[in-house]
Amino acid sequence: MIVVMGATGATGNALLRSLLALGTPVRALTRTPHRPIPGTTGAHQPPVEVQYADATDTHSLRTAFKGASQLFLAMANSPAQVELETRVIDIAAHTGIGHIVKISAPAAEPDSPVAISRGHHAVEEHLRASGLTHTVLRPYAFMQNLLRLAPTVAQGVILGTMGDAPCNYIDCRDIGDVAAAALTRPDIAGGTYALTGPEAVAYPELASRLSTLTGNQIRYVNLTPDELRANLIHHAQMPSWLADHVTEIQQLAIARPETPTTTVTDILGRPPRTLDAFLHEQQAHFRR
Repeated sequence: MIVVMGATGATGNALLRSLLALGTPVRALTRTPHRPIPGTTGAHQPPVEVQYADATDTHSLRTAFKGASQLFLAMANSPAQVELETRVIDIAAHTGIGHIVKISAPAAEPDSPVAISRGHHAVEEHLRASGLTHTVLRPYAFMQNLLRLAPTVAQGVILGTMGDAPCNYIDCRDIGDVAAAALTRPDIAGGTYALTGPEAVAYPELASRLSTLTGNQIRYVNLTPDELRANLIHHAQMPSWLADHVTEIQQLAIARPETPTTTVTDILGRPPRTLDAFLHEQQAHFRR
């Protein structure tokens, strides 16, 4: 039995679909079990065990992990992430789970300029110290997060602070497929993998592609880090810690130019999904 935390999130749900396609026994965890989990209903879908669990509720985690052998650990970034994920790891070890696949970050280092990445490093260290078999996935920017640009794209602009630095993007469905491989193939389990799509694309190029796709002129406006942070807080209504995170990862792309890896192809035996294919699939979100 494989337990999937974050089964309603983009990556966790993609993994869930991958495991169902493989016919693997899976238990999907959610804080809202009364709401259907996307991809788990339908006449031709195998049954999915859905169970309530909350990372702040120790008893619910113990119950949810009972009888399982593997765990997929993906949680939304937050100031409490280190505390919550280390608790999950400890309870998983205590209840007999033997293998954890964790979603981490590319710059998961103790001195990373990105605060959230320093937190991921702390969780990775705790996972190593647990003695459990563990696989760490370090995906770059999710293509699905580009949908958050839709409101400003509708106004003809993309705002950022990366200049012309290239950025790696990856489709969450590819992350889900790699996670499924790590949970079902012993040759993959136990590694640390940086995951990207097939190309790194800068914001000016993204604006050009969206202009072609939508038929509307979209331009990239490069802001200072302070200007972007203020815009995210006051106009996008982001909490300050999240605005800091977005600003930090964009500045990191300048300090450490990003290039694609071949990891997805190496593991899955097929190329990762392209940014153009994703944008075409989601074009309705970007049209005015």
